[in-house]
Amino acid sequence: MTGSGDDTVPLTVLDGDERTELAVAPGRNLRRVLLEAGLSPYAAATHRLNCRGRGLCATCGVRIREGPAPEHWHDSVADRFGYPRLSCQVAVDEAMTVELVDKLVWGSREPSPASE
Repeated sequence: MTGSGDDTVPLTVLDGDERTELAVAPGRNLRRVLLEAGLSPYAAATHRLNCRGRGLCATCGVRIREGPAPEHWHDSVADRFGYPRLSCQVAVDEAMTVELVDKLVWGSREPSPASE
């Protein structure tokens, strides 16, 4: 685990079979934390071509398996319909588990439980 102390919150990042545990200062931006840790939320094509965290391009999507409810309008819609949430619009304020998404540009929709 990176960092220590009571002034951090745990962040678990799942990337395929890899699991990374980070300790993050509360309030940090999830996208920035991921990039600093070498865990890019971007596809190869969008690593350089993105909006730099302004919530406009929807290329930094991750699946939040455990963590805060959506607050940004895009995240609310994405969460409702099973799409990845924008890591640039999420603050790490509580313990979280996020999954990096395999994608060409944007992440695909997860099937709803009713359709399985």
